[in-house]
Amino acid sequence: MRDFEGKVVLVTGGATGIGRAAALAFGRRGASVVIAGRRREEGDNTVSALADTGSTGRFIATDVTDPAAIEALHRTIVAEHGRLDVAFDNAGYQEPRAPVAEQDPALYDRVFDTNVRSVYLCLQHQIRIMTQQGGGAIVVNASVSGLRNPNPGLALYSASKAALISLTRSAAMEAAEKGVRINAVAPGRVVTDMMLASKIMDMRAVAAGLPVRRMGQPEEVAEAVVWLASGAASFVVGHVLCTDGGFMAL
Repeated sequence: MRDFEGKVVLVTGGATGIGRAAALAFGRRGASVVIAGRRREEGDNTVSALADTGSTGRFIATDVTDPAAIEALHRTIVAEHGRLDVAFDNAGYQEPRAPVAEQDPALYDRVFDTNVRSVYLCLQHQIRIMTQQGGGAIVVNASVSGLRNPNPGLALYSASKAALISLTRSAAMEAAEKGVRINAVAPGRVVTDMMLASKIMDMRAVAAGLPVRRMGQPEEVAEAVVWLASGAASFVVGHVLCTDGGFMAL
């Protein structure tokens, strides 16, 4: 199926993990994919992998904590492609695990600038572009941690994801009448570099606590992202789709 043929898709944080998996999933379905991120080598590798799917890709070095870089990213996409049909606002940061009382207060700015402010700024540009062209779809990468905090020591990450879910729903209500659909995915226990860096000591025990009795893979979240961005989800607005192996049902 190549139902994204002729579509322009932006994936922030698209060089690794869930972002990379989503970029490749969109590519396999015909999209022209723009990957934004800080990791050039990994970004270039993802662009090469996109070529193997028969799709075109471009990596644009972008620090999403820099408002000027976000503006330049969207300006470049419009200048080169003339439109932006889908955006997956995926870039994120998780602080080193520590109790609230022991965390460096400077981490607050880093976590919220990356996880909330960057998406807020991206949404501003994306909604304006998509409104002018007559519509589009945006998917935000949230987390089950924003719905229920299962992670002692990661209070800032959880709080930022809760804020992000609220931001997504508010923006979705405002943009829907303009033809711009906004939704979110909320991954649970998915094997990514960020998850591994959180120092989960016994992954088998974590997996055993999920109804599906296994960890999730980035590709499984990517399929949910693609569905939310597709015409098959045309009546889905302001929704948070938990890709969590049943964690939220416990």
